[in-house]
Amino acid sequence: MKIAVLAGGTSTERDVSLVTGREVYKALKKNGHKVILLDAYLGCDMEADEVFDADIDWALRVAPISEAAPDIEDIKALRGKDNKEYFGPNVIKICQAADIVFMALHGDCGENGKVQAAFDLMGVKYTGTDSFSSSLAMDKAISKQMFKMYGVSTPDSYMLKGADDAYRPQFPCVVKICNGGSSVGVYIANNENEYKRAIEDAFKYESRVMVEEYIKGREFTCCVIEGRALPIVEIEPKSGFYDYKNKYQAGSTIETCPANIDEATTARIQAEAVKAYNALGIKTYARMDFLMNDRKEVFCLEANTLPGMTPTSLIPQEAAADGMSYVELCEYIIEISLKKWA
Repeated sequence: MKIAVLAGGTSTERDVSLVTGREVYKALKKNGHKVILLDAYLGCDMEADEVFDADIDWALRVAPISEAAPDIEDIKALRGKDNKEYFGPNVIKICQAADIVFMALHGDCGENGKVQAAFDLMGVKYTGTDSFSSSLAMDKAISKQMFKMYGVSTPDSYMLKGADDAYRPQFPCVVKICNGGSSVGVYIANNENEYKRAIEDAFKYESRVMVEEYIKGREFTCCVIEGRALPIVEIEPKSGFYDYKNKYQAGSTIETCPANIDEATTARIQAEAVKAYNALGIKTYARMDFLMNDRKEVFCLEANTLPGMTPTSLIPQEAAADGMSYVELCEYIIEISLKKWA
């Protein structure tokens, strides 16, 4: 097949997305497909009718993930300050020429359903869930409402009306933007001063900010593919919480898969993952994040509809524990995604 792996873009998770794209590209190339790695925002200077046969190792164009999120304004400047379009040169034509687009985008545009909606209108096939469920899952305020409607346990929260909102939480608390990813724009506030700083910083990212109940306990994640939960991963950062640095710098976090928990707790988390997946109407695959307190109460934090596939990412670990290699996982994602157009 001709496959365009779409990555990059203009979200704060741009660097992570490119590394996900690189790994997927290498896996699909190994399986004999005609594959290219395409930056959604910067585009490509080659035409659609020649790019899939070009003798280029696209993986060499990707740098390692840095410890901090990239400066998106610097990326946007590469196409000029007056540019208003998201898709870079030849992106749409190349995606239309592909048999399927493997969505390796993370965060804004990629996970909020906008790219999927555009592709639906243009007749482009892509991996992952559809535009509507993507938008539900990406918006943490809406996904929490859906969780509560479907009986998925989730931490209590309050939506701030602005940076000057008089709401005062119990400490510690979590301050987070509604549409972020990779823990960008997420803060733990232990007192009033930290809370004020967190709010100020969060509103720099986004106009909608949530204050969430802090759940102290163990952190887990569980992928659901075609309605079936995979083995669970326990996540233990060596310092701090599971922030951007701890997610993507090798050796920063201890990840145990399958998680060292009893069968009953495993079954409960997996059932909650499937329930959250169904509550948001997700198709194909997604990864759900959880916290469990010392009373073994489980809380679903969010659903990730385009989770990372980097060397330190969690879904490949879950798939491996389920007997599926990285290459097989990539092929399986394509296989189940094509069913949407069967």
